[in-house]
Amino acid sequence: MPFAAYVLVFLGLPLYMVVHGSLTTSTGGFTLDNFKSTFTSPEYKAAFENSLVLALWTSIAGAVFGVWLAAAVITARTGGMLRRVVSSASGVFAYFAGLPLAFAFIAALGPLGVATVLLRDSGVNLYAHGFRISSILGVGLAYVYFQVPLMVILITPALEGLRPQWQEAAQSLGATKLAYLRHVAVPVLAPSVIGATLILFGNAFSAYATALALVGSTFAIVPAQIDDAINGNVLVGQANIGLALGVEMIFVIVIVMVGYGLVQRRARRWLQ
Repeated sequence: MPFAAYVLVFLGLPLYMVVHGSLTTSTGGFTLDNFKSTFTSPEYKAAFENSLVLALWTSIAGAVFGVWLAAAVITARTGGMLRRVVSSASGVFAYFAGLPLAFAFIAALGPLGVATVLLRDSGVNLYAHGFRISSILGVGLAYVYFQVPLMVILITPALEGLRPQWQEAAQSLGATKLAYLRHVAVPVLAPSVIGATLILFGNAFSAYATALALVGSTFAIVPAQIDDAINGNVLVGQANIGLALGVEMIFVIVIVMVGYGLVQRRARRWLQ
């Protein structure tokens, strides 16, 4: 009961206020115009497109490199230095986001960043080739920084769930290592990988502080548009539209979590 009350006050009540505000006018009357504005306004449509594209490619990149790193760690000696270092680093870097990460990337890949200057002195001028820290690529690189270690944390238990007996049985029947991966390991791991990738997608779609500190409002994403609408940074009286955007973000996250739950049910069949 205490926990239920805690959830109701700090999650249920804010959720009600967001949904109620998205369905009312500034005078308190019922309306659907707030949602209509988010679907017809070019800036809000662009923000959703940028957020979806950013979340999609950073979640895929994070999943690919995260699975590769986790697989490399799993093959290392149990209790060895590599496992301890990677596990500890992943736990730290997965939550190293927001202002510190943004400032670190500006110092490294900004117009006068350390890496930018070193590459320019070596004959590679990133900014002459169109790279910008405020572009979708620049923001995405910052997102991948915390997506990869988060994937390591999420997928390591699934990789550890692969039983050595399965590979031994496959090899005893004449299967090659590639055949074992194709017919046993990949089908067993696929639900866990897909579920973890969905979590990365939701994580990137809802990320706010890193992008805001990195590029401000020059790169339109949904969380930044919500901030502008509620605080009246662009137009006064748009707070309810910002709440409508919040409801749409909640809807996207609900879809992600439902998909995650479905694939996890399948993954548990193999890894129990």
